[in-house]
Amino acid sequence: MRKSFVLRIDPEKLEAVEKWAADEFRSINGQLEWIIDQALKKAGRAKKSYKPSGEEDMNNANDS
Repeated sequence: MRKSFVLRIDPEKLEAVEKWAADEFRSINGQLEWIIDQALKKAGRAKKSYKPSGEEDMNNANDS
């Protein structure tokens, strides 16, 4: 289940994330989730069973 929350962010940082997301063909939300996922993995804090949104669906599609 996904949760919504309000994020306060400096306008310059948001602009940088928007550009990065566009460069990667992701939504801003998708880009922020990817950044958080990468940071959690790097810090060794990601759950091993955790799969980023969309990844599980793509894996199941390959099984068909």
